Amino acid sequence: MKTVLVIGKGVLTDYVYKDLASQYQVIRQNDLEIYPKKADLALVLDDGWNPSIHQKAENILGEMKIPWLRGFTAFGEGIIGPLVRPSIPGCSQCADLRYIMAGRDRKEMWALRQQLQGNQGKGGMGDSNTGLLQTALMIEAEVQRIMTGLQAKSEGRVSLINLKNLNASWHPFLPDPVCPICSQLPEDSSARARISLQPSPKIPGSYRSRSIKELSKFLASDYLDQRMGFLNNKMIDLIPPFADASVNLPLFNGDEGAAGRTNSYAISEMTAILEGLERYCGIEPRGKTTMIRESYRNVKDYALDPKKIGVHSTEQYEQPDFPFKPFDPDAPIHWVWGYSFLQERSILIPELLAYYSLGCGEGFVYETSNGCALGGSLEEAILYGIFEVVERDSFLLTWYAELPLPRLDPYSAEDEELRLMIDRARAAGGYDINLYNATMEHGIPSVWALAKNRKKKGLNIICAAGAHLDPIRAAKSAVHELAGMMLTLDQKFEGNQMKWEKMFQDSSQVQQMDDHGMLFGLKRTEERLHFLLDESRPLRTFAEEFSNIVNHSDLTDDLGDILQRFRQLNLDVVVVNQTTPELKRNDLHCVKVLVPGMLPMTFGHHLTRVTGLERVLQVPMDLGYVNQALTLDQLNPHPHPFP
Repeated sequence: MKTVLVIGKGVLTDYVYKDLASQYQVIRQNDLEIYPKKADLALVLDDGWNPSIHQKAENILGEMKIPWLRGFTAFGEGIIGPLVRPSIPGCSQCADLRYIMAGRDRKEMWALRQQLQGNQGKGGMGDSNTGLLQTALMIEAEVQRIMTGLQAKSEGRVSLINLKNLNASWHPFLPDPVCPICSQLPEDSSARARISLQPSPKIPGSYRSRSIKELSKFLASDYLDQRMGFLNNKMIDLIPPFADASVNLPLFNGDEGAAGRTNSYAISEMTAILEGLERYCGIEPRGKTTMIRESYRNVKDYALDPKKIGVHSTEQYEQPDFPFKPFDPDAPIHWVWGYSFLQERSILIPELLAYYSLGCGEGFVYETSNGCALGGSLEEAILYGIFEVVERDSFLLTWYAELPLPRLDPYSAEDEELRLMIDRARAAGGYDINLYNATMEHGIPSVWALAKNRKKKGLNIICAAGAHLDPIRAAKSAVHELAGMMLTLDQKFEGNQMKWEKMFQDSSQVQQMDDHGMLFGLKRTEERLHFLLDESRPLRTFAEEFSNIVNHSDLTDDLGDILQRFRQLNLDVVVVNQTTPELKRNDLHCVKVLVPGMLPMTFGHHLTRVTGLERVLQVPMDLGYVNQALTLDQLNPHPHPFP
């Protein structure tokens, strides 16, 4: 006869014990102060939320290799699960983290959990006997499934029961990759960082290795759940001209939105989820345990020189209250391993460059998500990471050097979808869209897109960019980005005219990401884009501007062409693998790409980074826009318009 160990006291425990005693050999004890006997399954039950007993159960039952299931009530809900199996990720502590983070009061709930765990107290008591009985019945049904070998509903899931109306629902959750109890992360190392490119065949007619139809089979079900998901909400925006969907990534200090913009709301939702996953992976190391804290001087023989990615000027660092200090080669900092394709070896990267710079700390710059990308294969992720770096570098180089880019005739692309997108932006959004060829010396097609308002109100000018081996895809990407800001920001812009006027007069007031785009809502700011808005220049066709486009059947071949081109220009491609266990379960990959020498996107005019980046001075001459290399004093002094 199978043995069930019931640990706990109270009404819920009494109900469950009474009903199970007739079916199994049941051992009952009030707590875990006494070392339990061996059992086939343990139940840890309580009428309230007692985090300390769950922590004890993880340690003691895990050591004894006894699978266990918890059941308790808290804040008007009965909570069952998860089923914890020793040595398998996905414990009660992971479930608590996901539950708390998905809630609105996560800070308060986390503080309460810490308090209860420290005081070994209970929270959320006072529930009705009817609710407790319903919770008990569901626990008993789950025990039956587990003991008879059926698929347990609590495997990787938690049931939440509304104790007023008794409605119940099961919610999946993913293990926390940095959980102190069940995490199985490998140590970061030079060997693990090495990259050996493998074949990555394209889906026919695309530059992706896996179709959105395939990905949609698991994206929402695995990653989006209102109560337990690390993406916990979704919404669609009906105001922009195209299909705009977003999901929410809950962070401890607030919420982070991730948007998808396509011509289909269903595809936009999937794209938003992928964007949310990418954002999640880029925040901090969750796929490996970082090990190295050293000064640059001690590791410089096998480390990236931080100054090569662009830093602030001496004058910026010397400003009062500037949030960063100059890079100190003798100061210890955290490092992660990445791979240099130019050097063909693993190298160390400052952690603050490999992940988001969420705080100043030891920082000498603020690094954004620039170069982060997600793909169905590692090769795909690297390729799209390069596209993003190139897109933003081309945009900023155009801005700083005020390059009079060739203006493209969008209808010359002979692509019906692009034509309809341009027409819809005009008809539904009230904007004329201009496209410019922003391709730099490396030859990867890059497009600057500019939307000019035809209406009397709303943002006057919106700018965006795209880069891709297919220039039409680059153009569509940029137009979708433009459309996401059409009409949606008009009320905010009209209601804060004085704020943007002050920014026009004093660029130091441009402090946040949104400020850049809003500043160019002013009609008077249009003069700063004179180098693009000169309509006397003839339109150029896509065929005239983009030739010799090679389209391989394998993404790895496309990537290889780019790497070879960069190698000829002495441009390195450095890749940090940011993939977390949550992505590995579905064979998704996330990377951070750094191309030392290319301009990093920055937000806040005071955080401009051009020091140490000679390309911005040299490339305009190489492309024939000017007769000699520029000087820093000749660069555009105004805040850029990238939104």
